[in-house]
Amino acid sequence: MNQNPIAYLCSEYPAISHTFIFREIESLRKAGMTVHTASIHKPAGLDILTPAEQMEAENTLMVLSQSPAAILKAHVQCLLKNPGGYLKMTTAALQLLTKGPKNPVKAIAYLAEAGILLQWARRNGVTHVHEHFGNPTAIVAMLMKRYGGFSFSISVHGPDIFYTVDTAMLAEKVSEASFVRCISHYCRSQIMRISDVDLWDRFHIVRCGIDPEIYTPRPEPGNSVPELLCVGRLVPAKGQHILLEACSILKNAGVRFHLTMVGDGPDRKSLEAWSKTADLTGHVTFTGALGQDKVRDYYDRADVFVLASFAEGVPVVLMEAMAKEIPVISTRITGIPELIEHEEDGLLAVPGDPDDLAGQIRKLLDSTEMRSRMGKAGRIKVDERYNQHRNNAKMVSHFLNLETRV
Repeated sequence: MNQNPIAYLCSEYPAISHTFIFREIESLRKAGMTVHTASIHKPAGLDILTPAEQMEAENTLMVLSQSPAAILKAHVQCLLKNPGGYLKMTTAALQLLTKGPKNPVKAIAYLAEAGILLQWARRNGVTHVHEHFGNPTAIVAMLMKRYGGFSFSISVHGPDIFYTVDTAMLAEKVSEASFVRCISHYCRSQIMRISDVDLWDRFHIVRCGIDPEIYTPRPEPGNSVPELLCVGRLVPAKGQHILLEACSILKNAGVRFHLTMVGDGPDRKSLEAWSKTADLTGHVTFTGALGQDKVRDYYDRADVFVLASFAEGVPVVLMEAMAKEIPVISTRITGIPELIEHEEDGLLAVPGDPDDLAGQIRKLLDSTEMRSRMGKAGRIKVDERYNQHRNNAKMVSHFLNLETRV
């Protein structure tokens, strides 16, 4: 494949909660692309990542782990190589004092990060940077473009960034990007909402995905007590308190079940406290954060997968569960209905409604036939639309057909 090296830039990579990015990069490399990786922050929890992810971390540039001397040296070299470009980049950084973050500390930090990345990118022959999420890291990519000789693209997931369009400078990022990868129709519609019509042909739907050869159908678990599973960070957006309320309703109705919550986060203490108050201690287990190899063990034991989210893009954990033929329940929000068709390949509950969620869970617990039918239909859906190799082939095509806009 005759293609220049590209770089993937993330706020934190590889990360426990974003293993799909690691798998995406792996897939691109298998397709013949040369992909270098950079992370602004050094990832937390490296010890629980898989060995392959730990090796990836060793080969990833950790921008903020560079010494002040290294940062200064990089900027001096950038200045000497292209004084005019360096002035443009610095001017663009100073403009962040009056727009976007409007924060001098952040403006200086983004400029410092851009200098390190410029030097690293040139050393690796990189002229195009791809950034996931369109978050502040994309501002660093914009500064690199201002310097000259670089282009960038972004993957947008949402929905958080759609709530902070102005401070996140999302419209500017979209306008400057060579192309925008949108993970769903919902996502693309929100980008279209803030953009000129003449930019819309740069917005491409490329779904996230999983490897169906890794996430194979699990054997029927045969649990004496039905096992519910929820995988995700313990944060307000995931709606785990609503899930616990639904579990309390089921318990009071005499329904037998056990819930395992895999993940960690700021809501853990309040979730554990609520479980004790509602007398759910024997019905709920919190595992903490786990690596992907261990998470798959919990998938294999699950009868039903539940994600009661308030705000999501299209959760990859739902794809993973569906690929393993676990019947899934989630909520009617953002891009999730593009993945789950209610009562065909999963169930959708009203967001924020514990009674409705409890009702949807009970439907599946009461019917072995429904669980089996929806589990099989879910795998078919994921294999057809959310196969990472098939979808990443589209990313390869976009990278090969880049029109560098510098």
